[in-house]
Amino acid sequence: GVQLVGYGDRGESGEPAKGITLATRANSRVVTPADGWVIYAGPFRSYGQLLILDAGDGFHIVLAGMERIDVQLGQFVLVGEPVGSMGAKRIASIGAVDVSSTRPILYVEFRKDGDSIDPTPWWAEANTKRALNDS
Repeated sequence: GVQLVGYGDRGESGEPAKGITLATRANSRVVTPADGWVIYAGPFRSYGQLLILDAGDGFHIVLAGMERIDVQLGQFVLVGEPVGSMGAKRIASIGAVDVSSTRPILYVEFRKDGDSIDPTPWWAEANTKRALNDS
């Protein structure tokens, strides 16, 4: 998706964002950014479907705004594994995002020992170069 709000960006309230907000395409598949155990999977307040992964060593990852979750409580998931999908339009009210937008919104928050942390080190750069065949 396209990042709308970055970690630490200040919204109208002046409070820094505790996670990142991504505008996605309708019905996009959501994959996990890390290996982990599913410790929560279901609806939460007005955030749509919410997923919490325990990535070990005090790290947790929160994914919110999905229309559907495809994993179960207690399941272990691998990085890049599909865990859910977005809807056709925005269903969650997360963060300070343009409310006139109807694009689906995915909220991602990384936590360490209960505190939100900058997720930048967790993201891998996409390698756009193709491997060359030496034969």
